[in-house]
Amino acid sequence: MYPPIFKAVASSSAATAVLGAAPVRFYPFGEAPQDVAHPYAVWRVITGSPENYLAGRPDIDGFGLQVDVYGSDPNSVIDAARAVRNAVELRAHVTRWGGQDRDPDTRNYHISFDVDWLTPR
Repeated sequence: MYPPIFKAVASSSAATAVLGAAPVRFYPFGEAPQDVAHPYAVWRVITGSPENYLAGRPDIDGFGLQVDVYGSDPNSVIDAARAVRNAVELRAHVTRWGGQDRDPDTRNYHISFDVDWLTPR
């Protein structure tokens, strides 16, 4: 009941080249630590359900995930979003390209996208 998105990103050399390797700046629950280095990304489960059957226990869980990438300049955010996308597309499906904006308080750049992930139990 937990999608392996972190494992996919952490095992991608392209993703760790932009998000770091110790630690990988890709955080769950949509929150990053205070004063984290840029760029970084967060992810959260926005929906999910088991594949229920009339007979027997579900053997797969489906998740809708939101990924948000932040950074201090547009190019680093685009590079990080591309690297995360490439890492997860080998195992899941990107289903929505979200907005691109700039936080009015921090002035950080931001890109968002959604992923549908099926996780065998």
